[in-house]
Order: sequence, then structure tokens, then C-alpha cells
Amino acid sequence: MAKYSVGIDLGTTHGAVSFFELERESGRGNEQDVLLIPQLTSPGVVEFRSLLPSFAYLSTADEFPAGSFDMPWKTKGHIFVGEFARSHGSKVPTRLVSSAKSWLCHSGVDRKAAILPWQAPAEVQKISPLEASSLYLKHLVSSWNHSQKMPLQEQDVVLTVPASFDPAARELTIEAARLAGLEHVTLLEEPQAALYSWLEAMGEGFRKQVSVGDVILVVDVGGGTTDFSLIAVTEQEGELQLTRLAVGDHILLGGDNMDLALAYTVNQKLGAAGKKLDAWQLNSLTHACRQGKEKMFSDGGCNKFPISIASRGSALIGGTIKAELLREELEKVLTEGFFPRTKIVEQPQMARRSGLAQMGLPYAQDAAVTRHLAGFLKRQAASIENENAAAKTTGHEFVHPSVILFNGGVLKAVPLRERIMETINDWIKAEGGKPARELQGPDLDLAVARGAAYYGWVRKGHGIRIRGGTARAYYVGVESSSLAVPGFEPPMKALCLAPFGMEEGTKAEIPPQEFGLVVGEPTQFRFFASSVRRHDKVGEMLDDVRDNPELEELAPIETELSGSGSEAGLLKPVQLQAAITELGTLELRCLEKDGPGRWKLELNVRMKE
Repeated sequence: MAKYSVGIDLGTTHGAVSFFELERESGRGNEQDVLLIPQLTSPGVVEFRSLLPSFAYLSTADEFPAGSFDMPWKTKGHIFVGEFARSHGSKVPTRLVSSAKSWLCHSGVDRKAAILPWQAPAEVQKISPLEASSLYLKHLVSSWNHSQKMPLQEQDVVLTVPASFDPAARELTIEAARLAGLEHVTLLEEPQAALYSWLEAMGEGFRKQVSVGDVILVVDVGGGTTDFSLIAVTEQEGELQLTRLAVGDHILLGGDNMDLALAYTVNQKLGAAGKKLDAWQLNSLTHACRQGKEKMFSDGGCNKFPISIASRGSALIGGTIKAELLREELEKVLTEGFFPRTKIVEQPQMARRSGLAQMGLPYAQDAAVTRHLAGFLKRQAASIENENAAAKTTGHEFVHPSVILFNGGVLKAVPLRERIMETINDWIKAEGGKPARELQGPDLDLAVARGAAYYGWVRKGHGIRIRGGTARAYYVGVESSSLAVPGFEPPMKALCLAPFGMEEGTKAEIPPQEFGLVVGEPTQFRFFASSVRRHDKVGEMLDDVRDNPELEELAPIETELSGSGSEAGLLKPVQLQAAITELGTLELRCLEKDGPGRWKLELNVRMKE
């Protein structure tokens, strides 16, 4: 029997672990529920901290003396993670792995291939985004097992992911956990974890903060992604309920973008002084600006942050280039650049793309979080319509949130939270609505881990649970049967497998209709998702997907389903069944009609059964 529910926040810039006794009667937590994580802060020096920076440094065999990487547990190899990896790696960025979580959800690359650090020199032995994620998790597992004297593998582990993670990224996160020795984990969306953390902190007092009819907007701006979620406060049989209404699309926009913007600002000053940086020096400057941003946001008395960058030439005295990041630059670049005052009609801007571009992370083209938020609230007003009275969409151009909960390390900065509140309330005021109010949340660095641990306790029948099921509807592509026409592909239809809100641990029978399944040869399955089609039912067929802007195509599954040699390329008549596992994975089960054949596809898992 597990003693603890353990919440793990595997963040883009930091990881954290919290735990909650499953036998506890009260839902209130305390600061001792956060695991202090041992990590290197300099060669041979180990300190305990509540956050593990999500950075890995790939050292050479002779870069540090023997024993420099020793931890309280047995270690091997020349890769280390955490605080010293971040600080030392900022000086040697060609060997620093960062933003692994952003790469883990990038379908444009092979996430199991050794590609990080991205565009590092050939002599650097790279690792994959999956391996980097597993390294952070292994460190957290070892930290727990060493300090708690009980295997983490025997506890109830809840691992968080962005709400906008697609099934492929979720499955890769589970695979990273398995590589770290965690065979059984439950996934929880980070905005929900943040709300659970708030519920834990409030105890029964949360009923004085929200009431029936409220719509909670969770704005989560982390190191790599921006997530939006809408959660309605409803009532059933006299009891308050929380129901997730919607989540936003995947937006690769966060602290990483802000660090780069600050680096460009400092680089302009250097350029004006006749100092030119090469690409890797700019990379080093970016990491330094991240440190400066975190220092100034955590220390209100710090108004400037000194920066030193290793020189690549011999002309500069001391071999370094020195600069400063000023507080007024920090606030201007981040507030005006990423959180400008906009109108609700302003949607994210799409720049005209060049015909050729370097491969890299597919960052959002528009850096304005407020425009992305406007787009989300407008889009959801159109899709929610009046299916939930709490959403108050009638006569409004966008969903009016009544309370706002902030999450993510970026929003620790008070000026950024204030700007978001001012902008949203300007939108609401223009439509004659009642101003939204901010929910005062707990420590934003630890909220997700604490909320995940608390969720494990809630799953045992305590407290209040957020309902809502899947955040999107899911579809599989079905090729139409049609005459061959030169130069034209057969139309592709989309069959609804899992409707919006389908609960984990449930299955759905596709209404009887016969499909042909290709067996015995390589083939490809195409899948689609929609965050706005809320009323499609299981088995509903949508016409040509190429003309449907409400559908987003996911990474396909390329596989070969088993069949005898004589059956290669044949179409087996099958019935379909869909299921959402407890882990949140979508399974498509193909059952041979009047035959023994059974095939299963897990969305975005390259495997066959």
C-alpha cells in the first residue's frame, strides 16, 4: 500500500516534488510536504534545494577532477543536471541541454534521436529530448529514494504535463518516467494542478472565494509554453462542482522567448559599443539574462544584474565581455513586448514566412500573450455557446471569466499579473460586464507539484475533484472509396473516436459500420483533434478534413499490423472500439468481423500488436 501521493512537476526550467499522506483526514498541507532535492552547485559541492533546474551539462571526460559529480547515491558518466549544470553551462552553451520539454512536444523532429544541444558541434556527444527528460526524472527519483528511505516506485505518483500536450507528447512523458524506473504514473494537466494547489491552500474556505456561476480562467505561462484553461463552478444536489470547460491550443511561448528578447536588448547595447557577439556567445548571453530575470523578479531591491561573457578573441582585456541588464529594460521588454494592452478583437498575428528557415523549435510567431488570450476567449465563446450557463456567452463576443488564477514562474512578476488583469478587465468593461478578480495562489514555483500531490489524495475520494474528461475531441482519418483521378488524392474523412469530455478509464463502441484495415504491409494512420467541436458523437463522420479548419492534424502513426504473408496488403473487415486509459492515452481497437484478429493502436506510439 502506498503511503504517499507524490506530485512531480517536470517543468521546462525547473522540476519539483511534493508529497501528501494518503491517510490524512484534512486536506490542508504544509511546507514540509516539498522534497528538498540534493544537487551540485559547484564541483564536489552538493546542496539541498526545493527546485531542480531542468538543465543537463554534457561534460568531457577530463573537464573536472574525479569525484566532482558525486551525489549521495551512486552515479556514473559525465552528465550532471540541476543548478551547477545551469550556471556552468551558461558559460559553455555548446554543452548545455535546455528546453528539453519543448523539444519533447515538437512533432517536427525525432524526439528519441540525439539532437540536443541543438546545433552543437560534431564533437559533442548529444542526447535526445526523451533521454534528457528521463535524466531529470531519474535525479528526482534518486533524491526521493535517498531521503525518504522508501521506494518512490511504491508510491502513487502523479506527473504533470501542459494541458496543450498532444497524445504523442503525453506518451513520451510516460516513456521518460518508465526509463527513470516509474512504471505506473498518472498524468495531470498543469493548470488543473495549479487549481488543486489553490484548493489545498484554501481548505473549506475556497467556498467563500468562488460560487456557483463563476468561471475560473487559469493563465499558465511557464518556461516553454503558455496554457489557458476555463473551469466552471457549478452545483449538483447542493454540492459545488468544478467542471473544465476548455483548454487552449499548444502555444510554444514562455520564459525561453523572454530570455532571448532580453538577450537581444543587451546585445544591441553591446553592438552600439562596438562589441559583436557570435551565435554561441549570444546563447551564453541568453542564459545570463535568464539568471538576471529570475534574480530581479525575486529580489525587488535588485535594479541591475551584471553579465560576463567569455571572449572568443584576444583583443579584449581580461578575456570577457561585460554588460548589464537593467530593471527598466526587464519590465519594458517583458511587459510591453509580451503583455501589451490589446483589444479583444486583436487576434494573434501571423507573419509572412520565408521560403527557407532554419529548423528549430516552432515558437509562436506572435509573442503577445494577451493576443493569444483574446483569441482563446473569443474562440471558446463561439464553441461553448450556451451549453454551460456559467460561461455567460449570450450577447458577448468572448467568454467573461469572473476569477483568474495565475500559474507559472514567469507570472511571479507582479507587473505582468497586473497587466493581464488590467487588459482582461478592459475587455469585460467594454461589454458592460463585471470585473474579474484574482485568486491569490500559493508559491507559483511549487504550486503544480503541490497540486499534483493533493490530486492523488482527492482521487481517493476526498475533497472536490475537477471534472471534464478529455480536453479535445479525437478523430481518425478514413480514406474515402472513390474512383482514381489523376493528380488528386482520395478525400480523407474523419471518424470521431472520442468526443470532447470523454472520461479517463472509459471506452466507447463505434456504432456498427464496417471498415477495412490494411494488414501485412507498412501503412500510416492519420489522427486529428479539435478543441472547439464539442457536440460530435462517437462514430460521427466528418467530410473532407482538408476543408475543416476546426481540426488539427496530429503526428501520424506509421506501423505494420500483423498478418500472414498471403494477407499482405489486404483489407480486413473490422469493427472499431475506442478507449481512454487511466493514463489519458487514446486507444483505437480494431476487431476483425467474424474472425480472431485483434489489433490495437495507441495514439502516437510507434508499436504494433
